[in-house]
Order: sequence, then structure tokens, then C-alpha cells
Amino acid sequence: MKCSNDVGPPESPHRMTSHMNPLLDKLQAYPFERLAALKAGATPPANLAHIALSIGEPKHAPPAFVLDTLRASLAGLGSYPATAGSPELRSTIARWLERRFALGDGRMGDGGVQASMVLPVNGTREALFAFAQAVVDPTGRGAPPLVVMPNPFYQIYEGAALLAGAEPYFLDTTAANGFLPDLDAVPPAVWERCQLLYVCSPGNPAGTILSVDYLRRAVELADRYDFVIAADECYSELYPDEHSPPPSLLNAARAAGHTNFERCVIFHSLSKRSSLPGLRSGFVAGDAAVLAKFLLYRTYHGCAMPVPTQLASIAAWNDEAHVLENRRLYREKFAQVVPILAPHWDVRAPQGGFYLWPDVRGDDTVFTRELFAAKNVTILPGSYLARPNRDAQGREHNPGAGRVRISLVASVDECVEAAHRIADFIQGR
Repeated sequence: MKCSNDVGPPESPHRMTSHMNPLLDKLQAYPFERLAALKAGATPPANLAHIALSIGEPKHAPPAFVLDTLRASLAGLGSYPATAGSPELRSTIARWLERRFALGDGRMGDGGVQASMVLPVNGTREALFAFAQAVVDPTGRGAPPLVVMPNPFYQIYEGAALLAGAEPYFLDTTAANGFLPDLDAVPPAVWERCQLLYVCSPGNPAGTILSVDYLRRAVELADRYDFVIAADECYSELYPDEHSPPPSLLNAARAAGHTNFERCVIFHSLSKRSSLPGLRSGFVAGDAAVLAKFLLYRTYHGCAMPVPTQLASIAAWNDEAHVLENRRLYREKFAQVVPILAPHWDVRAPQGGFYLWPDVRGDDTVFTRELFAAKNVTILPGSYLARPNRDAQGREHNPGAGRVRISLVASVDECVEAAHRIADFIQGR
């Protein structure tokens, strides 16, 4: 028998993992991990420089004044930041929301955005995941809770639902329904179990913008069945028409008479708007009662935004000139790329965002691998962004299959060059 202070051999990795959270086993490989495996062994032509159009990572130059603010404020790293963020940052975001979505001036008491309705976060990815952990009650309604989401979708929605102890319920978005999740096709029994609804506008990957009327319908359902809406609006500042910006869930909440945005929370980021993905800066805003609980969760979660990041974020949210230039560059890319691809595909510029979502008229994984091998251009198979589901006739299908997502995030010249390579590849097949 060993004495209590004997040190035996280290436990095998197998044995140690027996105490891990079993919900982790429900997570599927991330799309880019699957993409790397798909491309493995393919050898593209050495004379063609690689062009990556697979990841939604903006490549435009970050605003110089934001970087200058960040450098000038590095002394702030000597202080612990508040999880709630500084009053100046929350006020800056509140005023931006009021300007951008015409939500009134809260300082004048006419139903604007209050500081208690805003919470800084380290990018929307972190917040969209953490939000489900705070909102979902895995034991609250008898049957396992559901988190409803579009399909295809941003993979964080699914992972967040699973690790919160809920089950994802997928709403297919296809050309047949205009790439809009059909809320009225959802059975009442599903809404009864729903605790959280994720929506995304402009959508990823199709770029569809949800109208105020559509969002009001979501608010009506949330009121009737008592669930929270999480609106991922990280692409909201990328749109083609300067006179017709996408609305927010907050607009729909106010139109429905929800002066305090009850059950509604939106997620925004500087990653796409300001080409600052590495800053990891965004915010959530909406129902103050929900955000108070989310703040409590985040206080324990340890995810406060560093002071230099807060100061740089204030500078970014206070400026629109760089955002106008950002949109101009994306418009230029769509204007040049779409005519090159249109003779070969039914392809058009999206309502918002920076993705193309064409039907390749065949296996999307085969197309992606062969394109990379032949032309050294990387795109993303649409089936990797979706989950198999059953249609109205009970047939299993993947709503992303047969399509690819092309991220026009590289320079204008690179995007045009990639489009020519894709067109040449299609002609040569």
C-alpha cells in the first residue's frame, strides 16, 4: 500500500480526460479545420501566389488614428479594467447607436439608449458564445431547452447552445425562402422550448438583411413564448446604398412598443466596420435587465476590455469617415468581381456584408479542393457552414451544400485576380 505522500506515475491522458465536460464531445470540427484537411495533399501551381478568400477577416488598412490612440494609451495596461467598461466608452457607444439607428437622445430623456443598456465585449465572437451560457437555463422548463438559429450559420451559435446544455434547432435558409429563416414555419412546441433565438443581419453567408417587419415578428414570438433574441449585427455597417442602411433589432423593438428593448440584445463589433479584427472590440446593447445578469456572468468570466482598447474603441466609434471609405472599397470589389463571374454563375452582390454565396452546380467540397489545386485560390465549402436537416417532406439535406462562400476581404486587385482565376477554372472543367 502506498503512503499518502507517495508520488506515483502520472495518470494517463485517457484517464485524465474522463473528468472533462462531456458536452465538449458534441462540438464538431470548425469549418477551417475541415478546410485544411480538405486541401491537404493538393499542390497548387508554384507560379500563382495564394489568394485566401475563405475567412471573413478584413484586410483593409486599420484606421491610423485608432492605432495612434492605442499606442498613446499603453500606460493604461498598468490598471485593471472594469468589466462594465468606462462610462466614456458606454456613453460613446450609446450615442453612436442613437445616431446610427435614430433611437433618440437618451441625455434628453426621450427614450434614447442609456448606459445601462450597453456593455463592451471583446468582439462579437466571445460575446455571442458567452451570452448563451448566461441566458440559457438547462433545467428550467422540463424538456431540454432549444436555441433556434439559421442554417447555414456562424458556428459559434451552435457551440454556445451545446455547451449551455441546450439543443440547437436549425431554420434552413435557402434560395427558395430568400435566405430568410422562416419563423412562421416553426411549430409552437419548438417555441415553447426555445430560450434563445439567434438572428444575423446582414446574414452570414448570404448577406440578406432582415427588415423591421421581420424583426417585429421575432419580437412578437419572443413576447408570446418568453425567450431572448440575440441579433448578430456585426456586418450592419457594410452595405451598398448609403441612403438605405440596414435596420437593427432595436428599431423593431421600439416599433413594437418596447421602449426598454425588452428581450432584445444586439451584438456589434469594430472588426468588420473598422477593419480592426485584432483589436477584439465590440459591444452588446439592449434589455438592461438581461445585460445586468450578463455583466454579473462576465465579472466572474474575467473578460474585461483593456483600457487601451477602450480608448482606441472610443476613437473608432466617434468617426464615420473611415467607415465610408471601407464601404467604398467593398462596393468597388463587388462592382469588378461580379461581372467576371456572372457569365458562369448566377451571382450577384449581396444586400450587406462582404460575401458571395454562389451555387457551383455540383459538389462544393470537390469544387473547393480542385480550385485550390488548379488556381491557388482558397474559398469555403458551403456545406461546412451548415448542418444536415430535414425538409418539409422529411428528406435529409444540407442547405449549404452545392454553394461556396467567397470572402471579398483581400485587396481590390487580389479579388479581381481571384475572380479571373475562378472564371478560368470553371471554363476549363
